[in-house]
Amino acid sequence: MFNLALKNIIFYKGRSITTAVLTFVSAMLFVVFVSWQDGSHNSMLENSLKIYTGAIEIYHKDYRDIGGNEYLIQDAKNITDKLSKIEAIEIFSTRYETYGLLSSKEYSAASMIGGVEPSKEIVLSSLYSALREGEFLSENSGNCLYMGTELVKKLRLHVGDEVSFIGGASDDSFAADIFKLCGVFKTGSFEFDGSSSFIARSYFDKLMYAQNKASYITIKLKNLDDIDAVNSEILNVLNDENLESLTWKTLMKTMVEAMEVDSVFGYISLSLFLVVIFFVIMIYGFVNVSSRIKEFGVLRCIGLSKSNIFLLLFYEILILSSVAIILAVPIAGYICYYFELNPVVIEGIAEMYKDYGIVSDEIPFDFNMFTISWNIGVIYILNFLSILYPYMYINSFEPIEATRHV
Repeated sequence: MFNLALKNIIFYKGRSITTAVLTFVSAMLFVVFVSWQDGSHNSMLENSLKIYTGAIEIYHKDYRDIGGNEYLIQDAKNITDKLSKIEAIEIFSTRYETYGLLSSKEYSAASMIGGVEPSKEIVLSSLYSALREGEFLSENSGNCLYMGTELVKKLRLHVGDEVSFIGGASDDSFAADIFKLCGVFKTGSFEFDGSSSFIARSYFDKLMYAQNKASYITIKLKNLDDIDAVNSEILNVLNDENLESLTWKTLMKTMVEAMEVDSVFGYISLSLFLVVIFFVIMIYGFVNVSSRIKEFGVLRCIGLSKSNIFLLLFYEILILSSVAIILAVPIAGYICYYFELNPVVIEGIAEMYKDYGIVSDEIPFDFNMFTISWNIGVIYILNFLSILYPYMYINSFEPIEATRHV
């Protein structure tokens, strides 16, 4: 059957080339599209995690829902001592955040002021790499304030200017101070850059009476794929019903849902394309089979069974699909690999979609052999399904009737 299928492919050159080309094009587009879609989602996630959100964050259970100083982590050192024993954690840091009013000589704006550990933030987030003017914080930078570009514009400030702060300390007392703008950052996230500023914890803790306290503890893992296992380990180590350990899937739930919706619509669009390709291949195969009714009738008359006829059609589509895919996969794989290393740059896309969390003009691809493998599997399945109707049509004829078909 295999040899006969090979001879049929060579004999019916037009049909064979058309089927192979359609399979080649569909395989190429499928692999490249899925790689682009996955790469875009991974880039959005990685950029968002790099900005400020940790892979895992530990909170008092009511802090995120209710807020308030009564729901701060009161003994941060006890928790960090436990975290230091977990090997899968690359680095962690305590953060103390509050909201207050920042004022320049003429303008005022509300801001989230975060007390951070500067040496750890260099590894944990993109705050250091986002520096645009001035200098980044250090453990001994005192009252130096590190502020987002959009917030700087609102307050009409320049590096070196003084900024007054009014807010509430961790014990609910009144807190006020004069900060000095020492650095300006731009992450590309419009909302974050317009509402955030930071100061070294060594100074901020004294002002806010927040020594050994934390709004939350943020954690970076050595391998993000181990997040669920590590999170379970953290919960076991903490063994405190008042604390919760949340992964980025919960912390960035809105983005995760948006990516899932985008994936659904992306796959719907791609599915429509694949359905069109499927019907084109099936219809073309049906037309070809219709012209070979007499041939199949003769084959049945000399002893071939219905299963032999199916096997013949199966081998024909298998050979054509395999040839097309063998050509398509290296080309598509190279495209995905190349654009993973050299992302496509669309100038201005980050600025255009800044309100939606797009922080880069680069659109990378995702080169993943597992993804490519299941993409190819889908193409094979569609091609195999395309022979079912032509096969049923052939079997609707009796062998003798088929030999007389014109």
